[in-house]
Amino acid sequence: MGEALDPAVLAATRWVLGGGLVLGFAFGVVAARANFCTMGALSDVVNMGHTARLRMWLMAVAVAMAGTTALAWFGLADIGQAVAQRPVLPWLSLLLGGLIFGVGMTLAGGCANKNLIRAGAGSVRSMVVLLVMGLFSYMTLKGLLAVPRSAWLDPVALPLGEWGWSQQGMHVALSRLTGWEPRLALVVLSAAVVLGLLAYVLADARFRADRRKMVAGLLLGAIIPLGWYVTGHLGFGENPQTLENVYFATNTRTIESLSFVAPVAYSIELLTLWTDASLKPSFGILAVVGVILGSAAHALATKTFRWEGFASLHDLRQQLLGAALMGFGGVTALGCTVGQGLTGLSTLSIGSLIAVAGIVLGSVVTLRWMLWAADREA
Repeated sequence: MGEALDPAVLAATRWVLGGGLVLGFAFGVVAARANFCTMGALSDVVNMGHTARLRMWLMAVAVAMAGTTALAWFGLADIGQAVAQRPVLPWLSLLLGGLIFGVGMTLAGGCANKNLIRAGAGSVRSMVVLLVMGLFSYMTLKGLLAVPRSAWLDPVALPLGEWGWSQQGMHVALSRLTGWEPRLALVVLSAAVVLGLLAYVLADARFRADRRKMVAGLLLGAIIPLGWYVTGHLGFGENPQTLENVYFATNTRTIESLSFVAPVAYSIELLTLWTDASLKPSFGILAVVGVILGSAAHALATKTFRWEGFASLHDLRQQLLGAALMGFGGVTALGCTVGQGLTGLSTLSIGSLIAVAGIVLGSVVTLRWMLWAADREA
């Protein structure tokens, strides 16, 4: 009780929770406005050869990376404390989890982010998908599915810490290869990647003319370093009971930015066990609520809010299977298309690159299989 009443702790906690809600709300509004969806971007490329949404996602990655690097350079947040930077690389979990998540989000017609957006706009189908995804992600975190994950997958890892790596960032590899100081390697590598991404993104004249997607990429990318700043700077302080510096109001007990699979599970846990005094709202939970509210606000403002159900029994089966796979895969891969595809990549994490590669591969293979199946039935 003493800790909860401490003014400094209360202030830090309020910053983190309020920041999660506001950033989630902003993400929901912008993503709904621009139809932001990584699975949709991959579907556009595979099915129609359109790259506009892919370029929007890559622009967001570039902006998120630039902002995160700036935070690290100026010492405004210790990005090295993020889960994505732990000096252990569970490559099998990341790759397999990413593959499974990619298959799942394609079957479900969208990733966790897209289903939150649709739920806010009135999609009962997405609400069911989120509930099933949350259940399976909770089972993978703490329940039945946590056993094979922790016993068979997570132990297959590279012990980078034992090899002298302080983090698993790609900049650490560059530092060790060149002898550069890690901070310099971070800035050089980040600048090279950011410029390369922006060169590809802006090479398309049609995308440059699409102001909505351009602005959305900038805003969505900027939200990620703001999340790091809120949890890693405003939410970082001394615990009055232990006198240790801690990160307040995050599920991982360390610095966080946006991610949606595990936070949906923690949201369900909090709602289900509301009277359990050990459970508290967190940055991730409030961000989930914020995305739904932001999407709802956009839908109401644009008069696009409408109730939507499942199209058929086949649609129901496919969506539920996809939701289950997203729940297991998202936790196993330590994040989703936002948690790894934006937040993780912003730190130049090797593990995030592996997870995102798995997600993209799983989604593209599933999209091509669905095309083949549709052509066969025609």
